[in-house]
Amino acid sequence: MQLNLINQPITGICSFGRYPIVQDLDTLNADFGILGVPFDMDAGYHSGARLGPRRIREASTQYGRGQVGYYDYETDQQMLASPISIVDCNDADVLQGDRDFSFTAIERAVRRIIKAGTIPVVMGGDHSVSIPVARALEEYHKKICVIQFDAHLDWTKNVGPQFYSNGSPMRHMSNMDHIGSMVQIGLRGMGSGKKSDYQDAINYGSRLISARELHDKGVQYVLDQIPDAEAYYITFDIDGYDMPLVPGTGAPLPGGITWDESVDMLTAICQTGKVCAMDMVEVAPGFDPTGCTCRLAALTMLHVIAQVGKKLHEND
Repeated sequence: MQLNLINQPITGICSFGRYPIVQDLDTLNADFGILGVPFDMDAGYHSGARLGPRRIREASTQYGRGQVGYYDYETDQQMLASPISIVDCNDADVLQGDRDFSFTAIERAVRRIIKAGTIPVVMGGDHSVSIPVARALEEYHKKICVIQFDAHLDWTKNVGPQFYSNGSPMRHMSNMDHIGSMVQIGLRGMGSGKKSDYQDAINYGSRLISARELHDKGVQYVLDQIPDAEAYYITFDIDGYDMPLVPGTGAPLPGGITWDESVDMLTAICQTGKVCAMDMVEVAPGFDPTGCTCRLAALTMLHVIAQVGKKLHEND
């Protein structure tokens, strides 16, 4: 007998947003594929981001509404509703302690998602996981603009003999032929980078926007700095948000992006119809007993998916 389940958010298997789980990426058929990357061996100070994907999934279940989606009072629209399709693609098969193996596994999984015609939405993990994610974007055969939300510049060249770290993803992306322009939003504070790192980013042509610049000049000023591109990749370090909002991260800093600023910027970027990938990184749940960091990460991801999905299906 088929039961008519109430199916509340607190019940059921803990997938992202309680969306269906697809274990075999060769059978993937969806608009968006959520991929966890529980890897943090490249964190230089506080570890713990390997637990991010599991806890973000848990937080996201409260917002799981299935094909019905949810009503957005502010826009008077039903968001995340059918025909938008979302699946949880499980986790990349990382091996903690083996970077080469893990990066290969991450890149392979993201490439398979893209080949299926699905937009990858990745949960880290420390920010070094954006390196293999960016490598996989070569599958699009387009010049991709990277839009980074972050307190830190992430152009570290090396730390002693270590050339891969959570402080170096943007430098590594700059050396990829399919990566074009960059816009880095939310920069601030101590420890963001050396002066030479900033100069290297400027020489590359990256547009650097501090959090104070965002606050003083407004969201539209920031959006005006984003160049037209064939495609956009959003890489969102949770510490881009203001420190009181996200204690659960390895390097929080005061003076950061607010939720409303984030929503306004992400909504406008997604309205271009060119967002080809997103990642959310540096969520370290162990530092936040309230769980608000994981919740904010899940809400940010869901907002991007909702806005990109609306654009994908606007003519349906």
